[in-house]
Amino acid sequence: MKAEPLKAEPLTTEPVTGAGFDPAYIPGLTGPTPAEPVSKAPEAGKATAGEPETAETAPVAEEPAPPAEDRADADPDTAPDSDADEPADGPVFEASDRRARIVADRKGVRLSLDEEACEFRWDEIAAVETETPRFGKRYTVTVHTPDRRWFPIEIEATARARFKEWDEQLDAVLDAYFEEAEETEKA
Repeated sequence: MKAEPLKAEPLTTEPVTGAGFDPAYIPGLTGPTPAEPVSKAPEAGKATAGEPETAETAPVAEEPAPPAEDRADADPDTAPDSDADEPADGPVFEASDRRARIVADRKGVRLSLDEEACEFRWDEIAAVETETPRFGKRYTVTVHTPDRRWFPIEIEATARARFKEWDEQLDAVLDAYFEEAEETEKA
């Protein structure tokens, strides 16, 4: 009796997902946007070689688009922030070092590291956690979202005495805005 060789079945795996492969996987993480939209379609105003320009291929002068505030169909998310110039009317926490930055104010929490940035509104945050090391000068702030994701950022302090100051400032912001978001969510 001769044994038959085992036949291998094709390996079926799901594609790998996550922030390491797709930065868009992280909600709130935004990348740089191109200054002008890139179109893959050929330009309508260019005639092909050897053909005379006709009414269909002649360049057409485009009218400039009206400003966003003049358009009735302007998207409120893309409209310029009208209250960006207004001073903050409540507590603000801001800490940064040479690479990282965190800002917490009435709009929410914004984290940035080098060229990457993400923003969380207060209704998108489940918890904010801080951690101070026993030794060293790195202050860690972690933003937790309701879908069980967390986004830590480390900020190097100039002195360990800054930790207490930063904790007090962040607590004041969380007391003012985080509880408001929870109350409006329950109502």
